[in-house]
Amino acid sequence: MTSKLSALLPDLSPWRSSRDFRLLWVQGVVTYFGSFMAMIALPLQIKDLTGSPLAVGVMGAVELVPLVVFGLYGGALADSADRRKLILGTEAGLGVLAVVLLVNAMLPDPMLWPLYLVAAGVSALAGLQRPALDSLMARIVPHDQLTAAAALNALRYQLGAIAGPALAGLVVAYASHATAYGVTVAGFAVSVVLCLRLAPAPAAHDAQKPSLRGIAEGARYAWSRPVLLGTYAIDLAAMFFAFPNTIFPFLADDLDAEWSLGLMYAAGSVGSLALSMTSGWTSRVRRHGLFVVFGAAAWGLAIAAAGWFSNVWLVLLCLAFAGAGDMLSGLGRSTIWNQTIPEELRGRLAGIEVLSYSVGPQLGQVRAGAMAGWTGTRAAIWSGGVACVASVGLLAAVLPKLITYDASTDEDAMRRRAQQEALTKA
Repeated sequence: MTSKLSALLPDLSPWRSSRDFRLLWVQGVVTYFGSFMAMIALPLQIKDLTGSPLAVGVMGAVELVPLVVFGLYGGALADSADRRKLILGTEAGLGVLAVVLLVNAMLPDPMLWPLYLVAAGVSALAGLQRPALDSLMARIVPHDQLTAAAALNALRYQLGAIAGPALAGLVVAYASHATAYGVTVAGFAVSVVLCLRLAPAPAAHDAQKPSLRGIAEGARYAWSRPVLLGTYAIDLAAMFFAFPNTIFPFLADDLDAEWSLGLMYAAGSVGSLALSMTSGWTSRVRRHGLFVVFGAAAWGLAIAAAGWFSNVWLVLLCLAFAGAGDMLSGLGRSTIWNQTIPEELRGRLAGIEVLSYSVGPQLGQVRAGAMAGWTGTRAAIWSGGVACVASVGLLAAVLPKLITYDASTDEDAMRRRAQQEALTKA
């Protein structure tokens, strides 16, 4: 019984084998916690200053363009610069923006425009940083431990996603916006110290300078690899059709359970956390394309059920199952990306990944809102879930190499393993 239980627990091999992974994991916990404090306090402050739902919604539009532009550029930059320096510089920049929020909140009459400026700046810096973080993982973690690393990184995110917003709401309600921003500033200060201890991660001596041509080269590589293309397409389809978070307030009203709104937002993270805590078995799987397909299909089915049921507790349970499905699909995507993308293209492909997991949810919220206005809230949710399942099935049929992907036989995976072993020996 004990051995069966231990087989389900998260695989800690990356934690034991890589000092830099340990540093980044702890740094991530601190950063996510502080960032989620600001992510909740910022829209609440805009709401308090304006009383306008539109003013709060505009923040999403302000964030999208910098994320797309700087995400692509950040991918090219990660292939041509020392990734450690890039991570450190952007983390320090995020800390400076948190100080701006803190100073503005402490003014007798806080101003509105700095909040939008900081939101755009945070989005731009996150777009620059994320490709460097993602591309560094395949360098510091052994090839056969990448799935375990993805699960541990997801666990890190979920701890921040659950604790950060919950505590932020209490801090803002019983203390102030400034207190929440103060916690964010302290978190980034600790994070910068941890990043300073990372080993240098210089680019190859023949690395290209960032350019549109280099970005296009990365896009051509992704387009030429059906397995990679499948991971991007399925994620985009799943998020476009079945990401109804923006209409959760209306769902809570329809169910006559306004008290459940916070639980609806947290349920997905709880489901993801449950899968992460029992993810030990995923390290022994080699067919990660199946993770992507089955996880996305499970996400769609669970969202469809959440829109169909009228009992709020069943709805919350479905949302938790959706989070677990999304987590499974995410593990597959992350593992395939890290196992197959060559070192010299990792940054640029990571920039494309930023688009695949950021644009989908943004467009999905627009779809859900527009559909809800036409068909009603619950119909918009369950029909989106059904469309998600159908699109995942269609994409799996059109891109069969994703289904048959096997880490032990795929040519790109074997080539990437050899490349990592050569880098380790060097």
